[in-house]
Amino acid sequence: MIGEIAAIFSYLPLRLKHLKVSGLDDSIELCLPAALFYNAAMSKKKKKPHDNTIAQNKKARHDYKIDQRFEAGIVLEGWEVKSLREGAVQLTDSYVDFRKGEAWLLGLRISPLLSASTHVVPDASRMRKLLLNKREIAKLFAAVNQKGYTCVALALYWKGNHIKCEIALAKGKKEYDKRATEKERDWGREKARIAREH
Repeated sequence: MIGEIAAIFSYLPLRLKHLKVSGLDDSIELCLPAALFYNAAMSKKKKKPHDNTIAQNKKARHDYKIDQRFEAGIVLEGWEVKSLREGAVQLTDSYVDFRKGEAWLLGLRISPLLSASTHVVPDASRMRKLLLNKREIAKLFAAVNQKGYTCVALALYWKGNHIKCEIALAKGKKEYDKRATEKERDWGREKARIAREH
């Protein structure tokens, strides 16, 4: 095998990089083009930081003032998990409702995949049970009924092998509050731009 490698690379032109290949019985020094090493190093893709977020509800962050956040488990069927892996989910109008001492997520739309839901009849916008402990449910229920809060879903994300839903107690913003938030965000971007230039 070493002889075959030597025969292949024996005709290569200038700008060669030396490489020593060792076998069981003998070793041989090969001359390889430097471009091979450069291209191999450049072709490796840089790893992105691992992001576990499946979907976010940006509309809720814009329309509501977020007060307190909670992490809840969510009861899903098998085809729903497969659809979530593909990102076929919409959180835009989702909210939490409380019935018989349990928390239910409504308005979450998970589009079924044709390949994953062949043996069931999928309901894309069914109610999904949220897994919270009794103390958290009581706190959320009291805030929604007595203090005028709304409970909205902010994000779906992976935590280990489980899918979690970030929910929050929120109060609706007035129109002038939304404008003030946008003005603050624009001013923050402008400050960052000025700081980069100087």
